[in-house]
Amino acid sequence: PLDYQMVKRDSSLERTRFHCYRVQWRGLSASNHRSREDSWFKSLFVRKVDPRKDAHSHLLTKNEESNLYKIQFHNVKPECLDAYNQLCEETLPSIHNDKYYPCELVGTWNTWYGEQDQAVHMWRYRGGYPALTEVMSKLRQNKEFMKYREERGKMLLSRRNQLLLEFSFWNEPIPRKGPNIYELRSYQLRPGTMIEWGNYWARAIGYRQHNSEAVGGFFSQIGNLYMVHHLWAYKDLEAREATRNAAWQHEGWDEVVYYTVPLIQHMDSRIMIPMKASPLQ
Repeated sequence: PLDYQMVKRDSSLERTRFHCYRVQWRGLSASNHRSREDSWFKSLFVRKVDPRKDAHSHLLTKNEESNLYKIQFHNVKPECLDAYNQLCEETLPSIHNDKYYPCELVGTWNTWYGEQDQAVHMWRYRGGYPALTEVMSKLRQNKEFMKYREERGKMLLSRRNQLLLEFSFWNEPIPRKGPNIYELRSYQLRPGTMIEWGNYWARAIGYRQHNSEAVGGFFSQIGNLYMVHHLWAYKDLEAREATRNAAWQHEGWDEVVYYTVPLIQHMDSRIMIPMKASPLQ
């Protein structure tokens, strides 16, 4: 009995020692993992961000006087879509071409795949918010435009808009000859992840320039916040598939996808066809 008690006590002691070693090893392993992970994440950033001094918009845009963009989503009554398109084609180019208004029509489209019976318009205001305010004030005095708004209102089910800034590492949208289809990929990010997204895509955009498919990249300032829009151009759906598949052949693209997916709360894709009046054809 005495020998049995001693063996039992020794076994209990060994189990205790083993448990302590295992806990210590797990703690050390977790600490090393966190250390490597922290070091890896720190290496992603181009420069240190001080949230007390740096607004995200200043860190991510080309300069302090970056262009301001407005994107409009109009859900049109199905029976009114043709009349709506004609109304837009008669009115929007006159504003775009008139130097009295410090704004430009970047593009205007109908959604082909995605939300149906929808029109998407994008405007650029060179000079930022002052230019936007000036345009809105002048348009209220434009009787033809006010008539356009009245007629347009009869054709719509709903509408919404956002004010956007452009990422510094993306192309500025410029007119294109067609025919092209356009894809607008919209990402709702988790709050607080915009800088991280920007740092990943500052490198990733290099993988998506080989077929001149990158048109523009934007992030929201007013409207749905932490919203990112990437605009792409392709000759057709087959070219889109081939171009997207080719990106996976570039070393580093898989890592970008792997590490940006967790930043996303929701994402959406629209395939769009340019209207006749669109500078992006």
